[in-house]
Amino acid sequence: MHFQTAPTSTGSGAGRPSLEAVIADLLAQLTLEEKVRMVVGADMWSTVAIERIGLRAMVLSDGPAGVRGTTAQAPQTSASFPAPSALSATWDVELAARTGALFASEARRHGVDVVLAPQVNLQRTPVGGRHFECYSEDPHLTSQIACAVVGQAQADGVGMSVKHFVANDSETERTSYLACVDERTMREVYLAPFERLVADVGAWSVMAAYSGVDDGDVAAPIVEHRPLLTGVLKEEWGFDGVVVSDWLATKSVAAAVHGGLDLQMPGPDGPWGDGLLDAVRAGTVTELDLDDKVLRLLRLAHRVGALKATASLSTDLRETTAPTPEEAADFLRLLVARSTVVLADDDDLIPLTFGAGSSPATIALLGPAVTEPFRQGGGSSYVAPDRTTSLASAMSEALPDDVTLLVSAGARARLNPPALDIVARARDLTTGEPGIRVTLTGADGAELETWTTTTWDGWLQDVRADAVTAHVSGAFTLTEPGVHEIGIGTVGRHRIVVDGQLVSTAGRIVAAEVILDSSHNNPLAFCAAVEIGQPRTVLVDAELQVVHSVGYDSFVRGSLVHRLPGLSAAEELDAAVAAAAEADIAIVVVGTTEEVESEGYDRTTLALPGNQDELVARVLAANPATIVVVNAGAPVVLPWFADAGTVLWGWLAGQETGTGLADVLLGVTEPAGRLPWTLPGAEEDVPVPHALPQDGRIDYSEGADVGYRGWERACRVPAAPFGHGLGWSRWRYDDARADLAPEGGVVVTVELTNVGPRSSREVVQVYVEPPTGSVDAARPVRWLGGFAVAEVAAGSPATVAVDVPRRAFEIWDTTSHGWVLPPGPHHLRIGRSVGDLWIELDAPL
Repeated sequence: MHFQTAPTSTGSGAGRPSLEAVIADLLAQLTLEEKVRMVVGADMWSTVAIERIGLRAMVLSDGPAGVRGTTAQAPQTSASFPAPSALSATWDVELAARTGALFASEARRHGVDVVLAPQVNLQRTPVGGRHFECYSEDPHLTSQIACAVVGQAQADGVGMSVKHFVANDSETERTSYLACVDERTMREVYLAPFERLVADVGAWSVMAAYSGVDDGDVAAPIVEHRPLLTGVLKEEWGFDGVVVSDWLATKSVAAAVHGGLDLQMPGPDGPWGDGLLDAVRAGTVTELDLDDKVLRLLRLAHRVGALKATASLSTDLRETTAPTPEEAADFLRLLVARSTVVLADDDDLIPLTFGAGSSPATIALLGPAVTEPFRQGGGSSYVAPDRTTSLASAMSEALPDDVTLLVSAGARARLNPPALDIVARARDLTTGEPGIRVTLTGADGAELETWTTTTWDGWLQDVRADAVTAHVSGAFTLTEPGVHEIGIGTVGRHRIVVDGQLVSTAGRIVAAEVILDSSHNNPLAFCAAVEIGQPRTVLVDAELQVVHSVGYDSFVRGSLVHRLPGLSAAEELDAAVAAAAEADIAIVVVGTTEEVESEGYDRTTLALPGNQDELVARVLAANPATIVVVNAGAPVVLPWFADAGTVLWGWLAGQETGTGLADVLLGVTEPAGRLPWTLPGAEEDVPVPHALPQDGRIDYSEGADVGYRGWERACRVPAAPFGHGLGWSRWRYDDARADLAPEGGVVVTVELTNVGPRSSREVVQVYVEPPTGSVDAARPVRWLGGFAVAEVAAGSPATVAVDVPRRAFEIWDTTSHGWVLPPGPHHLRIGRSVGDLWIELDAPL
């Protein structure tokens, strides 16, 4: 995939006014009413256009794992990226920059100006619902990957809104809790990625979180937190972009205006849409307050090409060559392989080899994800993929003809049965046509409109405002003898009848809460067991609530599901174990789904869903030549880990999950990933085991000891440490030295040798430790200072330079409220992970 980019100039040339002069002139042309309209969204995804000054609407879209687009009625397909945690597992800023370029290309494809990503909150606890959306538990790794993504996307003319400012690291009660974080921890840990994005790549937008912060001086929602939004972000760091609210996060007028929020989303309703103009007229908000916000929006409009008056100031045209769908897929396939982490390979089972009499004649592909890949998490990051690839199809296509594949699910990981095939089975009782009938009724029960559809995907969106109930009905032909499970997943008030059985009824009216807690994304299905001996028709009749919420489009949720008769769960497991015993090699793929890892709620357990652990344990007992692959974005506990010789972590890897994993297994691409977080061996060992607010507050009592730092402090040994990953070769670290860098940091030069049989990529990691005799109890035992990736031929030496910035040695002094360098030489530890350190040096500072 080839990208061509050119920088954008915003300065003034000979005879040309500066950008700031032009937007100041435009500001002077605006009326008060226009200024008020500008700082409130025009709708769900767009800002206001003011044609008389040449300002078009700017379009925003969700985007942590692909650009979703903004069309509700006919969902747009998009390139489905590996989850952000997978990208950070590459530890490769070049691949991250190429990902940023693909973000920009996808944004242009969908007509999007600002992508609501990346999420640079830290993975404080493994149960965090959006853990998979974050890059790492380490602020430096997070910063490096995020800067590469954002810097490249912005170079290509697309804004990225960095989120969620700040300390929004869990989902339980996310719209109301206060994160209680002391000043030093906030600066050294949670603000660090945001600071780097402002200082190093000049981020164009920052999203303010739903949650709030109590920093010891001010306790307030982030959208109202003036010391952080205005004092730190805008004044101290010089951020000149737009602070946008998370959707529906704004609850006040004057407090949010004075706090530093620039754009309330969505609109045009909400506190600012309803009350900002009156607040200015009443004097609680001044027009000068609005002017700064409008200037920021005009500046952003220039940057994304939405402002005609400043078009001539971009002297360097952004010339980009968008990748073809095939090129994008090839790049995503490479990302999948590069991010895959080899946790263990005791018996050298990967890559699989064929020929010379050693090739496996029979391979068992086992697990629920081999045919239906677990490829993404839930919530606002979920995209409708351009395509999907499964391991079963990819292996079938790539393997020699004389290799037999035995495919068996063996376990159930999902909450609900599969989606019902409406096209093949449904008939409208009213017309006799294929499909289901949908009827909207008003508050008085009168029919508003009715139609037949064959494209029902579980959603009805952009529903008319006067509709209260959707009546969904159909006759479904069942031909297979046995017990069928059939039903509907929904939220809110409903009445569901299947084959004459009242399956479920509820009278509770729901609104925005089901959006904010994501329960509308994966609703539990209410099912009936229907046994048939001969083919017959089963009637499904449901009354479903139309969910109305200020700021969001009205919708109906009605996910039709159907499980065919067949093997019981126990019989499926037995069949998979039998296939494993018959095969020369067994490959079992397990993991989590968008039902488990999602925005809106935190996990309550680190166990794999369903009976997947039992499947792995029994397969390992049946065939020691087993490769286990875990498709999950966040850590899960693996009770069988010690018994497994070969284990790969394959992430929630997007649309190319199948092809990328096949490339790893077949030796096409090295699985070069390294863990960006710590894999626990037991839930009770996790330093921060839950994310539950107590009386509306979350106490960040661990201070700077987030993630692996907490493990180091407690002297606990995890299943796999931060930074771990074996690749497919072996390494020897020969020597190292540390020199002062011109900008005040340190350059660590490492001599190493690839002593394995294959060309391989190594991630050289440098950790910093406090000076000997340090009495600063707030400093971690050690922390990541820098890293670098090197590709080295088999048997060859290499010299790798790792930059460790000065900030890695500094602390935040709460007396002077600034950065200081503690006395004494810091120690440097160099190696392959935080748990595998080979060389020790002193930093020459």
